Amino acid sequence: MRRRPVSGVLSDQMEKSAPKNQNSRICFLASLSAFFWLLLLYFHFVVLGTTTTTTTTTSPSAVVDQSTKFINPTTFDAINVEDDDSNEIPARRLQPPPRKQIGFPDLDSDSQNLNKNPNDSPPKEKNFPFMKALRTADNKNDPCGGKYIYVHDLPSRFNEDMLKECRSLSLWTNMCKFTTNAGLGPPLENVEGVFSNTGWYATNQFAVDVIFSNRMKQYECLTNDSSIAAAFFVPFYAGFDIARYLWGYNISTRDAASLDLVDWLMKRPEWNIMGGKDHFLVAGRITWDFRRLSEEESDWGNKLLFLPAAKNMSMLVVESSPWNANDYGIPYPTYFHPAKDEDVFVWQDRMRKLERKWLFSFAGAPRPDNPKSIRGQIIDQCRSSKVGKLLECDFGESKCHSPSSIMQMFQSSLFCLQPQGDSYTRRSAFDSMLAGCIPVFFHPGSAYTQYTWHLPKNYTKYSVFIPEDDIRKRNVSIEERLSSIPPEQVSIMREEVISLIPRLVYADPRSKLETLKDAFDVSVQAIIDKVTNLRKDMIEGRIDEDFIEENSWKYALLDEGQHEVGPHEWDPFFSKPKNEESSDTSAEAAKNSWKNEQRSQ
Repeated sequence: MRRRPVSGVLSDQMEKSAPKNQNSRICFLASLSAFFWLLLLYFHFVVLGTTTTTTTTTSPSAVVDQSTKFINPTTFDAINVEDDDSNEIPARRLQPPPRKQIGFPDLDSDSQNLNKNPNDSPPKEKNFPFMKALRTADNKNDPCGGKYIYVHDLPSRFNEDMLKECRSLSLWTNMCKFTTNAGLGPPLENVEGVFSNTGWYATNQFAVDVIFSNRMKQYECLTNDSSIAAAFFVPFYAGFDIARYLWGYNISTRDAASLDLVDWLMKRPEWNIMGGKDHFLVAGRITWDFRRLSEEESDWGNKLLFLPAAKNMSMLVVESSPWNANDYGIPYPTYFHPAKDEDVFVWQDRMRKLERKWLFSFAGAPRPDNPKSIRGQIIDQCRSSKVGKLLECDFGESKCHSPSSIMQMFQSSLFCLQPQGDSYTRRSAFDSMLAGCIPVFFHPGSAYTQYTWHLPKNYTKYSVFIPEDDIRKRNVSIEERLSSIPPEQVSIMREEVISLIPRLVYADPRSKLETLKDAFDVSVQAIIDKVTNLRKDMIEGRIDEDFIEENSWKYALLDEGQHEVGPHEWDPFFSKPKNEESSDTSAEAAKNSWKNEQRSQ
């Protein structure tokens, strides 16, 4: 029996099963094709559709990783905002992301989240230590929101101890009587009927230190919580401190308390919130007493305002420097310190009704040692005029030392002449306005660039300006200039002056005005506004890199929202001399001011 070959057997079997296998292969290929098309449709409509939507809503900058860095538009430096937890606030390092600007992509939230892991925590915002204080202003239920003041509890050597040694505060004047009644001095008797019945005191012109500090004790929004403070008050009697040592003491003695104060403050945690830029103090003297430019023993004053830490603080003085940014002018104290609103209203009404028989008047002494002074010519014009009144002042007995005589003359005058004293400013300017007398200034530094918080920037509303050179070189007639002003305009200006009285006087520190804002209130609010704006600038990364400190007087005259200064009509009045000349000039002015303290200022 012959065996059939294997190939023959397999061939027969394959031939028998061929139709069945062919049908199975066709079904398999059909299933595979359907699965492929389903997979292709899913990928097209689901995966690609989602990606397309994301792409259309994402900015081209989505590839930028900005979880920890941002771009400084000024320097184009990448700055890490999470690598510094200190309280120091370097302006450049801690700038937050720049506002939207042309030329810089707007890094929106979608671009930030494109490559973000859902498990990652959100990026941290820079938490400035004063954020809580700023938020208090948003609390409408808190009448003190955004107004809280923190007062440093200084050691008594910086304030009260000086009052205990009041005889040492002046070389020629016994200041003890002037520090009574919370710094107002002894009450004035109204023998001649010049004053109102209450609120009048023989206040020393350099007593603002203690008056302001005592007014602060009555401030309605004091706090012990530094985290909500809008500003920090330093109750250092800077004016009394330097007054003790101006004559016959070396510079080490004159600087000692200032250096001690700065050292004490810088160790406090409150200082670190803004490095002192939210701190302020008051000195009832002119700025030149605190701006000694050299270490020469013969140079005047101390160097408080030139200390690096003090440059961050704001110092309120009765005369500020036009060329420096860390001091601000506040009014000299007058003799009137109302205890309630009604005291002010009664006085204002009385000033409106007065008959004023003199066109102009002047109370003061000549300055024969100062060749630039125009006082001699003013005195000559007063003497020769039939409508001018002169109250001559000098050492010794004089009516200039009588508050009653001074106020009586001012109340009888339409205009009161206010030339420079030994320095730019005079207390007399505020005494005259208190009397409803329109001030006449001869230098913009006597008021217009000084008291921008308290006086209208439009000086023509309340005063007359006659440039010094008109008197010095051109011998302009003051009488003719003032007579040319229409009576209707004079009435409008006088009413403006009378309306300013509340904000030019310091209320009795032992009481509180109900609705009116006095010089203290205006000053504190101005400081709060200054600090608040600075904090907002720091948060938003705004830096005025074009700021020129020597033009400080110009910045003070800018309207709100303005930031740039340029040439000004008053530039000739403030052309700063060379440093050595400036030092001599300011020191000489301060010395003369101190020597003439007992004259009417």
